[in-house]
Formats: sequence, C-alpha cells, structure tokens
Amino acid sequence: MRKIAAVSAVTVALLANGLVGTGLGSATAAPAGAMKPMSLYPPSALVISVEPGTGDQGASVQRAVTLTCTPTPSGSHPAPAAACAELRGVQGNFSALVASGTPRLCTKIWQPVTVRADGVWNGKRVSYVQTYANSCMKAAGSEAVFNF
Repeated sequence: MRKIAAVSAVTVALLANGLVGTGLGSATAAPAGAMKPMSLYPPSALVISVEPGTGDQGASVQRAVTLTCTPTPSGSHPAPAAACAELRGVQGNFSALVASGTPRLCTKIWQPVTVRADGVWNGKRVSYVQTYANSCMKAAGSEAVFNF
C-alpha cells in the first residue's frame, strides 16, 4: 500500500512539473492593456432621434444624437450632462420627463414631431416613442433630453 501511495505522489509531482513547465498548469499574467477592465457601472447608452409627423408614416429622421451616461456623460448630444441628470432624476422613465422651470406658451398649430429613444438604460433595454403636437410642445416635454 505504501508503494502505491509513493508512486502516486511521484506521478502527481511529475505531472504537475510537466504541466507547469509547458505553461498549461500555471496562470500567466496578461500583458498590460491586453484585457479590458470590467465596468463597475451598468451600461446606459441611447440613440435619441426626432422625425416629422406622427411616427407611423415612415418619415426620415430629422436629427439624431447619441447619449452615454455611465461612467461619465458623453455622446453627440449637445448637453449630455444635463440630459443624463434629467434621466437619472426619473430613473430612466422617459414617460415621467417633464420640463421644469418657466412654462412655455405654445401655439396649437398641428405640426407633429415624434421623438424616439432606443438603447440601454442601467443595463436594461429601453424603447420609447412619443409624438408631440409641434416642436414647441416637444421642447416643453423635457429640459434637455429631447432638446437638440
């Protein structure tokens, strides 16, 4: 029995040495910059667009911007920090967006515009579509998110 245990111990030692020698049994450090660090934040990246009409006619997009909120506000949106702060205030619920501050006086002219927001907010897929009666009403719908 001792002979079997001694042979097993020698076999394990030789296998471990062989694996370490070939690099299969050892962990090697990756070169600097080879691995991308994982983010501590869930992703929040959106494409926000404005198109004329009610959104069901297949109209082409007038304007579109990108908005990334984590880890820092960025994108082609003209005011990414303000837009991200506004979205954080409503936990990414586009339906809850309301412009604060001075109320806008808008005409009742029917020139509908449709806004769309598609992407990811705090790691969850979002898709939002809202039609406003005109551009003034769209601007009154939020302070920064849809104002570009």
